[in-house]
Amino acid sequence: MKIGLFIPCFMNELYPDVCVATYKLLKNLNIDIDYPMSQTCCGQPMANSGCSKDIETLAKQFVETFKDYDYIVAPSGSCVAMVKDHYGVFFKDDADYNKVKTSIYEVCEFLHDVIKIDKFDVSFPHKVGLHNSCHGHRMLKLATPSELNIPYDSKLKNLLSLVKDIELVTLQREDECCGFGGTFSVTEEDISIAMGKDRIKDHLDSHAQIITGADMSCLMHMDGIINRNNENIKVMHIVEILAGVEK
Repeated sequence: MKIGLFIPCFMNELYPDVCVATYKLLKNLNIDIDYPMSQTCCGQPMANSGCSKDIETLAKQFVETFKDYDYIVAPSGSCVAMVKDHYGVFFKDDADYNKVKTSIYEVCEFLHDVIKIDKFDVSFPHKVGLHNSCHGHRMLKLATPSELNIPYDSKLKNLLSLVKDIELVTLQREDECCGFGGTFSVTEEDISIAMGKDRIKDHLDSHAQIITGADMSCLMHMDGIINRNNENIKVMHIVEILAGVEK
């Protein structure tokens, strides 16, 4: 099984520790992982800004880079959703893209649905609140959206429950947006911050010590608000917890 690791560009620059934790998590599970050096941005920031020509260039580069892998794994639900749901307009009946589209997984989705892992040999003795990012939650179906009014299930919670000593807190609003939304946080700053504050308050009210999730962009947004307001809570990407990283 040949697996290519895709690392989002902003994580590579701002959160290299999370990228390393992703690699180590997969290697510790004896998964043969490769990091192709020709990879670039998936094009999501350009999509948010209406730069369609730039997206096409990056989309073709992505497919060319990853087309020969059996699976493509990334620590970002929004970037995976970008590839799966927004590249199609540039690839009409293209076999390479069709293969990439069906082979790319958010890392937790990969561990849960493909590897079907049943334990992690790590301990994390903290109270943890799970933030469900919009792209992962609704586009990748990592958890059940509340508006469907059906029994709730979460692949992320299922994985976290395999970690020793962890305490998952119950939030009032399991799947509310954090307000980041890429360039939305720039063009609609006040609304974005207000939504982020609401999300953090829900975790604080639930006595969480850590906010975790599968999208570092959401966690970055909330972390900025936390630091600005000196709130007593931290953020950690879910791969850091699953890999046994302590902060």
